[in-house]
Parts: sequence; structure tokens; C-alpha cells
Amino acid sequence: MLIVQKFGGSSVADPERIKRVARRVVEGRKAGNDMVVTVSAMGDTTDDLIALMKKITDNPTGREIDMLLSTGEQVSISLLSMAIKDLGCDVVSLTGGQVGIKTNEVHTKAKIVDIDSKRMRDELDRGRILVVAGFQGVNENKDITTLGRGGSDTTAVALAVALKADMCEIYTDVDGIYTADPRLVKDASKLKEVSYDEMLELASLGAQVLHPRSVELAKLYKVTMHVRSSFNNKPGTIVKEVGKMEKEVMVSGVAHDYNVAKIGLFDVPDKPGIAYRIFNALAQKNIDVDMIIQSSMRNNLNDISFTITRDDLRKALTVVEEIQPEIGFAGYTHDEDVAKVSIVGAGMVSHPGVAAMMFEALAEAGVNIDMITTSEIKVSCVVDDKDVEKAVKSIHNKFKLNEIN
Repeated sequence: MLIVQKFGGSSVADPERIKRVARRVVEGRKAGNDMVVTVSAMGDTTDDLIALMKKITDNPTGREIDMLLSTGEQVSISLLSMAIKDLGCDVVSLTGGQVGIKTNEVHTKAKIVDIDSKRMRDELDRGRILVVAGFQGVNENKDITTLGRGGSDTTAVALAVALKADMCEIYTDVDGIYTADPRLVKDASKLKEVSYDEMLELASLGAQVLHPRSVELAKLYKVTMHVRSSFNNKPGTIVKEVGKMEKEVMVSGVAHDYNVAKIGLFDVPDKPGIAYRIFNALAQKNIDVDMIIQSSMRNNLNDISFTITRDDLRKALTVVEEIQPEIGFAGYTHDEDVAKVSIVGAGMVSHPGVAAMMFEALAEAGVNIDMITTSEIKVSCVVDDKDVEKAVKSIHNKFKLNEIN
């Protein structure tokens, strides 16, 4: 078998953990498997590099940010390769560029456009374990690019696709996907398996175990993922395609996300093309917009509210200021003290009243709802960030998710 494994920053946070990862990788190799391993930067290295950068400048270019942050993974792959070599296995460490990961030109949020797998296949044919830097690639100019936070998951899945791997194992500091963050809800249940669609929603809505883009890629190419702990050998959660049969479980999990900010535009002219001009201007700055709500029209004017990540708030406010004279809305406001709480479940589509149950749970907890959005398998609410913990616990209890298995 050919197995791709990914180890997050907490799994390689110190020398002892790196040695533990090395032993696990070597076990896989001695069992007869070809092994490709991708790792994140050690522990809080990326955060430390960002803090260091901020002491130098408040306005770094994207290219130099990528040059700086990519060094974290380079440290990890070299140290892990040394540990594997000491255990008697032939190994080679490779950066994203060296394994042929080609990306577009967008620094700090690059997307993989192609992988030339020849170097990897040649190294595997020589019997080597490959240790690959996650989170990075190179663009057409050979400049280093990074894939955004959590991008090592995407690297792992992309390598699995390029090499037609039999399994992509994602190792982290939790032993699977839970019905809620177990640090918040002590009796959360571990899911044995979850569909791509459910996992994609959970990941997009704040469950931080997997990066959304990695799940999207896995779904597109039907890569089976196994999310498990790097600290024990227990089975984790399998993420895979599921049948079309109706699911008995209405809700599979509750997710929450603090990385949310809200912007409201007042008295926006109700004319064709206005929404396009607003959100295209944001898109041109690579700002992802999540929830959008337009109020009912009065005097040919609307109010429009939308959410983005807190990380993008300053950049988004600059865009709003720039387009205000052109669009002609009266004013705007913003709020950073909000968060998003969501329920996800493929069974929702065949169980009426799920949203009402969620709203009842929030009401019972005394949580006010600011914005709502729904799809066939999710309901999301924006609430005050101070209310997240009691909101999640109340919803988890309402749907009896501690009994899901």
C-alpha cells in the first residue's frame, strides 16, 4: 500500500514528539507500505514567526510573508527525517517546490494547480520514505507560496491524489471527529465515520480538525481520509463518500467559529448590479464572504449585512470605504464581538423541524440570534461571542448528540 500521512504542529511540537512520529512512520514502512509524510511547523512556530514579523513591519508584502512562514515546515521535515534515519530507514526531506507542488500567484492563500509527481515516484522507487513540507508550493516564477493556515491538510490530500495513494491519514491532537469540540462539551461523542459533505460543512463552520479545502479536494477525487490521534493507536474517524440512503441521525455535529466579523451597509440603492459591485470589489481583494442578508426594501433602499473572517476585517473595511461614494449607500458599521454556531447533518433533509429545535435550544439558553443561514445539511446562526459556550452545550443536549453512537 501507499500511505500518505500528515502530522500537525502539535504532533511535532518538541523533540520527543518528533521521535514518536518517526517511530510510527517507520512502523508503517516495516509493515511493507510506501510512506509519504507531510508535516506542519513545530507547535506555535508559525504564530511566533508572525509575531516576529509584526515587530519589523505593519505592512509586509505577501511574497515576503510566504518566504518567512515557509521556513517553519522546513525545520520540521529536516528534524523528522533525521529521526527516521536514526531508526534505520532511508529517507529524504523535500520542500513543496522540490516535490513539484505548483500553485497560482496568490501569496498567503495560494491554491494548488498541479503536482509533478516524478521526483516523488523516483524517490519511492529507491525505497525511501518521503517527508514533505506541508502548507507550501511554488508559483510559475519559482517564488515560494503558502496555502493559508491549515494548508498542510490540503498538501496531504493533494499528494494522495497525485500518487493515487490507498489512504490519507491525518494525525492530530484529538482522536477523531466529535459531535462538538470536546474541550467545550465534555460528553461529546466521537463519530466512527462522516460523509464528505458533512465534514466539509463542519470544517467550514469552525471545526478545526480538518481544513475545508482538504475535504473539498478529497471529495472531488474520492480520497478516503482517516482522522486519528498521533498520541495513541485508537481508530479515528473515517471521512468518505456515503450512500444516498436516508440517515436516521438528524444532526451529526455542532460547530462553532470565533473567527467571524460582521459588516452592515445602510440604505443601499435597490438597483440591478449593486450587489455584484459590492461583493466583486471584496472578491478582487481575495476576501471570502460567508453569510449575506438583505433586508426588505423601503424607499428603494436596502440594508445589507454580511460576515467575513476577523482576519480580513481591516482589508474589507478599506474596500467598503473605497466603494461607498460609487455605490451611494448612506453608511456602514462593523462588529467583531460575534461568532457563528452551526449544526450539520445529512439527515436534516428528511427530518422537518430541525431548525426550530436549534432555535428552541438557543432560546432556552438565553442566546439571541443575530443572523441565520441554512442549507440542506446545515443551519448557522451568528450570536454574541460571549454566548458561544452555552449555545453549543444547549444545542448538543437538545439533539442528544452524546448518545449518537
